[in-house]
Amino acid sequence: MAQVVFLFFQKMEPTTITETSTMPFATPITDTTGTTTLNHRRINSSCDNNNEDKTAISKQTDTDEFVPQIRWPDTIVQLFLHLGLVYGLFLCLVSAKFYTTLFAFLTIYITGFGITAGAHRLWSHRAYKAKWPLRLILVILFTVTGQRHVYAWALDHRVHHKYSETDADPHNAKRGFFFSHVGWLILTPHPKVVEKRKAVDMSDLEADPIVMWQKKLYPPLFAIFNIILPVGIPVYYWNETLWNSFWINFVARFTITLNIAFFVNSVAHMWGQKPYDRNISPVENLAVSLAALGEGWHNYHHVFPWDYKTGELGNAYNPSTAFIDFFARLGWAYDLKSVSKGMIARRAKKCGDGSHPQIWGYGDEDIGKEDQEELDKMAAEEKEAMF
Repeated sequence: MAQVVFLFFQKMEPTTITETSTMPFATPITDTTGTTTLNHRRINSSCDNNNEDKTAISKQTDTDEFVPQIRWPDTIVQLFLHLGLVYGLFLCLVSAKFYTTLFAFLTIYITGFGITAGAHRLWSHRAYKAKWPLRLILVILFTVTGQRHVYAWALDHRVHHKYSETDADPHNAKRGFFFSHVGWLILTPHPKVVEKRKAVDMSDLEADPIVMWQKKLYPPLFAIFNIILPVGIPVYYWNETLWNSFWINFVARFTITLNIAFFVNSVAHMWGQKPYDRNISPVENLAVSLAALGEGWHNYHHVFPWDYKTGELGNAYNPSTAFIDFFARLGWAYDLKSVSKGMIARRAKKCGDGSHPQIWGYGDEDIGKEDQEELDKMAAEEKEAMF
């Protein structure tokens, strides 16, 4: 029965995206010939990406032949969390103190930076560098979210970018909404995912003592930062009941945080606009950006994964960028990598014509030579400005 339910959701298709893809607040782009055009394009099925490794995987049509097995322990955990979320929200309405609910939602918001500015932009994409105090703050915030340790999260995310929309993508959106949202966590991974996890370079994280400290001690750190402290604080400081605090500040908070991250994998790969590359599934989705601290500008992000802003529009709505900028002013974040208007214009003009392969972030060997030279030039200019 469970297999039937999974296959039903796997076949679900998102609604068709309109042919004309435009940004709601498109700005003029001037190309190298001096021609100014609005940032929008007509979808053309003949335009395709030319990453040889990814293309080889895409041509293998064994997705339907591979039958994943349900991982029952993970399935039971997800069922418990999502049913508990409903009960926790009910308690918010009928018996919990106001401060308990407020604390839960503030925790969701603040610890989200551990995902967005930490595991995602810093450790997965190397979009900037951080001194140890900031790295420690980020790893603790990330631990509160309960989304595995940084090393595992970043590994899957690099594989996702490198082999997006193929069998090697851990949460391949082409397998449907349910799979990309939560199904990938409760099913055995495709053999290609297992294979490519072993091929992605993780030496930078292995050299980070804070990342490896969290990886080594993750179970007790999870218990302390994701359960004991969030549940204990309301009980100790304003006499909330242990029952209410457990269901609201652990189960409901944890599950909401998980689903916000899940939305980036599912919704932000299905419904929205594609102003930078019309041939990939990631889209620009304002609703996801509002929920996920600026992570919904996903079409841009998959084209320029090394940009610490993860969006062309900077702080429009992107609290994670403001967070990084704040610590950059303190000197705790530095070497912030970005993208020039010229680079954006070139990519928009090329629109995935095959000359720009998929990459996981700054340092990937497949970054185009022209783009790498421009990034190095920008970094040199930034250092000169600092000194």
